[in-house]
Amino acid sequence: MVYTTTKAKPLMEAALTGRAQRQDMISSNIANIDTPFYKARDIDFESALIEKTKEMYKNNDVEKLKMAKTDDKHMHAYQNIDNSRSTIYLRDGHLARNDGNTVDLDVETTELSKNSVMFNALTAALKKNSNIFKSVLEASAKV
Repeated sequence: MVYTTTKAKPLMEAALTGRAQRQDMISSNIANIDTPFYKARDIDFESALIEKTKEMYKNNDVEKLKMAKTDDKHMHAYQNIDNSRSTIYLRDGHLARNDGNTVDLDVETTELSKNSVMFNALTAALKKNSNIFKSVLEASAKV
């Protein structure tokens, strides 16, 4: 049997995994800064965490925007979007150099710093969460 201290612990652990994957992705971008035609990549795992949070806390009452269909020849809205998985995408909006490479070192180092801060915050939150649980167990053992 697996014990968790709070309902948020699995989410924090998943967020740590996502942050580690994002660190690897950014590092890969920096490593390929001189590779011709390399396109900078990023990963979106936050959407998957939001969906999991809604599922865990039974907060699925968000209404979806209905797509208007005024003609029978219109395509149906795509319904099978899997938001439970991370999405890797190419970063848009960055100018390609003459060799077609879109890696911008300033952007990558900024994203690396932001990711590091979030990783450290999640680690601290998990540590605090486990310390609270540990203190409760120690206090109950003394009784």
